[in-house]
Amino acid sequence: MSDQPTVDALATAVYTVPTDAPEADGTLAWDKTTLVLVTVRSGTTTGLGYTYAPAAAAHVVRELLTGTVTGLSALDVPRANERMCRAVRNAGLPGVAAQAIAAVDIALWDLKARLLGLPLAALLGAARDDVPVYGSGGFTTYDAARQDRQLRGWAEDEGIPRVKIKIGESWGSRESRDLERVARARASVGDTAELYVDANGGYTGGQALRIGAALPDHGVTWYEEPVSSDHLTLLADLRGRLPMDVTAGEYGYTLPYFEHMLAAHAVDCLQADVTRCAGITVWLRAAALAHARGLDISGHCAPHAHAHVAAAVPNLRHLEWFHDHVRIERLLFNGVLDPGGGTITPGADGAPGLGLTLAEERAEKYRTE
Repeated sequence: MSDQPTVDALATAVYTVPTDAPEADGTLAWDKTTLVLVTVRSGTTTGLGYTYAPAAAAHVVRELLTGTVTGLSALDVPRANERMCRAVRNAGLPGVAAQAIAAVDIALWDLKARLLGLPLAALLGAARDDVPVYGSGGFTTYDAARQDRQLRGWAEDEGIPRVKIKIGESWGSRESRDLERVARARASVGDTAELYVDANGGYTGGQALRIGAALPDHGVTWYEEPVSSDHLTLLADLRGRLPMDVTAGEYGYTLPYFEHMLAAHAVDCLQADVTRCAGITVWLRAAALAHARGLDISGHCAPHAHAHVAAAVPNLRHLEWFHDHVRIERLLFNGVLDPGGGTITPGADGAPGLGLTLAEERAEKYRTE
């Protein structure tokens, strides 16, 4: 063990980037997004990871996680992950602590791949070369013209054959506008593109069923979180009644969460977010749980944090090319990927790790800690 590289130091930085327009989904509105960056160092080699979380995640890293992983082998990432999960026991793992662990875990995988001179997809072992993506945005705050421009940009300019909009506006209080926007979305992308909707848990069970019954008229094949993912029995009931895929899982912070969702037969495709579920280590395990039940997994948001691990699982459906996070990652990092044609190819250029470096000059104006 003594000849293995060790984790010598951790550092954090917090960046807050305003949105390019007011954004909202069915249950939340925002005008800025915060990214917490973690860098880990072994000798002269540095790895980076990040999460979309409040600045409190950086405090968790500094106060609870840095001393836990410093001095460990930089090659034994699952060992570090397990120690971090134990270290936050009294703070509470689900939520901000899991997001903090995720940022460190991603950085540790990036560091390991860089130490070995490999793209992370090659280190993990690729199950595919190309990772399908879907354009995601269509916020409830958009007017018809802005929604149309965004959807056409994905479908026509970038050739992405899958797009998603937000519905469930104002906790489900604008059903007519929801369906009008779905109809306009279909008109924007034509008959060949797949159309998805995401209610972010904004509907009651009755509303979700009523809206769901109307969605096939517009060729919708993906109905994300029609009701809150807290209500697994209700999700499972909707799944049994509706023809399109019912999906959820983005709020999973622990592996048992995903097992409970799958055991309830609540989803047709499991969603998991590598920046929330304690990192790449746990995301791979969630993918395995889904695979054992014959289900696909879809990566939620943070596309460049997911790209390489998404390429490593055989049951990947796709990865969310989320407008807000794509903007931020293109702004803060060099080495971002091209979704042209509807796929990205992580590791194709041979760059080690995630293939990302911080664009320090561009990022500095957004740094808050």
